Amino acid sequence: MKKPLRIDRAKAAALFIDLQEEHRRDERYLVEGYDTVLGNAARLQSAARRSGIPVFHCAYIVDLADNLRPFHPIGPDGRSAFSDKDDPLTAICPEVAPLPSERLLVKNEASAFGKSPLIGELRDAGVEWLVIAGVWTEACVDATVKDAINLGLHVLLVKDGCGSGGLAMHQTGILNLANRLYGGAVVGTEAACAVLEGDTVEAWRVEGSVPLRYTFENAAKLYGEL
Repeated sequence: MKKPLRIDRAKAAALFIDLQEEHRRDERYLVEGYDTVLGNAARLQSAARRSGIPVFHCAYIVDLADNLRPFHPIGPDGRSAFSDKDDPLTAICPEVAPLPSERLLVKNEASAFGKSPLIGELRDAGVEWLVIAGVWTEACVDATVKDAINLGLHVLLVKDGCGSGGLAMHQTGILNLANRLYGGAVVGTEAACAVLEGDTVEAWRVEGSVPLRYTFENAAKLYGEL
């Protein structure tokens, strides 16, 4: 259900997840529509900066020496099958790169929280609402959003600021999160920018238990209505 939403900008921050070069240059790891995702992320960053809202970035960089997951995929060369620490394509794309004053967190797992100091930094800054965009929707975005909710943060999920390996993967990933986004909201980039600049917008808010019962036939329609 859509309801009016306005956020106290003094209690907001924006987080951009894994907007790295590998997603447009590594054939194994491409994000569909990535140029659009990057363009929308850049718009969100600009809106946040204009309003003095803290901007956080994270990058997935795997160091197998520090990776304790027993089943992590390893390539024939003995390196991580993705996001290896020695791969230059783990760099953040330049059009959405952190400013010198902005925080870049390197993670070795899906969630941006995990073992990182992120939640402490957000709490120290008085953040209650976290605006989230990034890739992949059903993986690192999903893990981060769920951890944020469990840690007591309200999440504003920007659906077209996220992306995945295919449209169906992305749309169903957003629908899955929307069904359980308690205390948060789903919007598009235009509405998110307006919120970051202090305006009130119509935002999709979850009510009840799992309201979006989607099928192969109606998933795209429901996604469009969020």
